[in-house]
Amino acid sequence: MSSSNTLSRRGFLTFSALGAAAALTSCASYRSGASITATPVYGDGIGVPIRASGYGASPELDAMYGEVLDNGYLIPAVPYERIDPRFYRQRVVDPTGQPPGTIVVDTPSRFLYLVESGGTAMRYGVGIGREGFAWQGQGVIQWRQKWPKWTPPDDMIRRQPELAQYSAANGGMAPGLTNPLGARALYIFQGGEDTLYRLHGSPEWNSIGRAVSSGCVRLMNQDIIDLYDRVPNKARIMVMQ
Repeated sequence: MSSSNTLSRRGFLTFSALGAAAALTSCASYRSGASITATPVYGDGIGVPIRASGYGASPELDAMYGEVLDNGYLIPAVPYERIDPRFYRQRVVDPTGQPPGTIVVDTPSRFLYLVESGGTAMRYGVGIGREGFAWQGQGVIQWRQKWPKWTPPDDMIRRQPELAQYSAANGGMAPGLTNPLGARALYIFQGGEDTLYRLHGSPEWNSIGRAVSSGCVRLMNQDIIDLYDRVPNKARIMVMQ
C-alpha cells in the first residue's frame, strides 16, 4: 500500500513559506508533480459496519468500507477491490514533519494526511476537482458539519442551469446520499474568512485518486466520517499543489 512518489522535508518547508492563493468558487460537483513518500504501518477503522462490503478479500477492509447506518442514512458499501490499494485508509509513518493534529493535503499525489503523535499519520485517498487546484496554503478547520446542505455557486449554476433549484435563494440541496458534499464537510477558513475550500464526502467512490470535473477535496463517505471523528477542533490545515 505504499506510494512510490517522493517529496523532501525541504519541499514541505518551501511550500509552507509560499502563503495562500485566494479561492474563487465553492466546492463539490454534481453528478504530475512533487509528492510525499509514506511508509504504511497498519490500517485502522472506526466503528463496525452493519454489513460487510461483500467482496471478502480482507475482513479489515470489509470493516472499514462496509455498509454503514449513520444518522439515519444507510451508506452503501464501497467495492474496495475496484480501488487502487494505495488509496485505502491506512496509518503510515508521518512524512510531513508537521505537529500532531495537522491536516496536510498532498494534491498531486491525491493523499490527505492527519498527523498523529508518535511519528505516524492517518492517510486517506482523495479526489481533486478543479476548485481543489485553486487554493493552497495554510488555514484552520473553522467549522464542521454532519450531513451538510449543498448550495452550488452562481458560476456553477450558469454552467448547469438545472442546478438553479438548489440555489441559495431556493434553500440549497437537502442532506442525503446523493448530496455532493456527502456525509461530512470540513470548512477551511484563513484569517477568519471562509476560503470556500472544503474537505467533504462523496458517494462517487470511483473518483478517489483522480482529478474530477469539479469540487475541492473529496473522500469516500466512510473515510470522511473517520476523519471527522479524528480531527481536533480548530485543526490547522496545509494544502500543497
